[in-house]
Amino acid sequence: MTNEVTIIGGGLAGAEAAYQIHKRGGRAVIIEEKPARFSPAHSSPMLAELVCSNSLKSDALENAAGLLKEEMRLLDSLVLKAAQTARVPAGKTLAVDRGAFSEFITAALDDAGARVVREEATAIPGTRPLIIATGPLTSDAFAQAVSVFIGREGLYFYDAVAPIVYKDGINMDKAFFASRYGKGGDDYINCPLDTVEYERFYNALVEADKVNGREFEDIKIFEGCMPIEVMAERGAKTLVFGPMKPVGLIDPKTGGRPYAALQLRRENTEGTLYNMVGFQTRLKFPEQKKVFRLIPALESAEFARLGKLHRNSYIDSPRLLFSTQQLRKDAGVFFAGQITGVEGYCESAASGLLAGINALRVVKGFPAMTPPASTITGALMRHISNGQNRNFSPMNANMGLLPDIPGRKKDKREAQVKKALEDFRVWSNEFTRI
Repeated sequence: MTNEVTIIGGGLAGAEAAYQIHKRGGRAVIIEEKPARFSPAHSSPMLAELVCSNSLKSDALENAAGLLKEEMRLLDSLVLKAAQTARVPAGKTLAVDRGAFSEFITAALDDAGARVVREEATAIPGTRPLIIATGPLTSDAFAQAVSVFIGREGLYFYDAVAPIVYKDGINMDKAFFASRYGKGGDDYINCPLDTVEYERFYNALVEADKVNGREFEDIKIFEGCMPIEVMAERGAKTLVFGPMKPVGLIDPKTGGRPYAALQLRRENTEGTLYNMVGFQTRLKFPEQKKVFRLIPALESAEFARLGKLHRNSYIDSPRLLFSTQQLRKDAGVFFAGQITGVEGYCESAASGLLAGINALRVVKGFPAMTPPASTITGALMRHISNGQNRNFSPMNANMGLLPDIPGRKKDKREAQVKKALEDFRVWSNEFTRI
């Protein structure tokens, strides 16, 4: 028996799985459709392309996103190595230069000796172990093959991406550098609005033309990536308490707090591109330019990328998978990444990390393992595979997944983080002993 594992998909989950396999003496074959075929959201031939945002969320240990990263670091995550190398200033948020990030991962896997087959998978291979990590934008042909293989239709939701603007088109006379409450330095460009400016922007936003899904499909929007116009429809002040909240910001030109503020986060190392934070959208392209230029600092903005809506697919994991991510009806098949219903870059990578090591464990005659429920990674894996979860939808890592610990919120969080890391360290020593 060889130590070879076949992986379909070269996104975050597939790339992380391949790295973990090679790191531990195995061999990975990645079947990746790019550049022969690109999904509606992809454009680069590189592996591990980031499409929705350049942010991997907070790096702070007091929240689930930071805890998840620390657990991944304990297993030497390739994605986090790449993120650190390609990091751009964003306060406590781990944001990256997308191109440099993907280049690092592609080169690392090439150096490790991973074999990448550049062709579209249209059928389920007979090789085992097999990791299916095709992501939420799985091609129609392979999605059909998966549906037949698992014996049921997949699920789906709609996701949106935010526009990116050129730095030299931002009117800095009407914007200022700062992070909320001064945390993390002056890493964001803030575009303030007064009451009149916000009302004008808000009215134009809710009245603008939107792109709809096919007429026969219901629009299912993931809460964690809510289009700005959908959020606005919930009430006139929703944005002021959401992505445009001005708390912790003082406009140096007025000495006061603005009524609302759009934050722009650096998109690349050079600082020539900025992402409109929280402004995922399904507005039609001409409407985006018209509406977003109503924000005073963006009145002359030029857009490097406009926002768009795309359909994401995921399987009914609670009915199909064990917590090890193995298919219940064929334990030689692992599903990993966003196709399982984990939502987020690091969540996807963590899923691939576990699947890669578990697939190699199976090859070597060891049982697959799941992290303890007290860890954020283990809690997330248990959530997506919980057969009692009858209303399954994509899930981010969050502290609510962890077992409760009595006490005040701050003390509880500290205790949960401490226990999670202690338990993960002990568990990972056994997990990687192969």
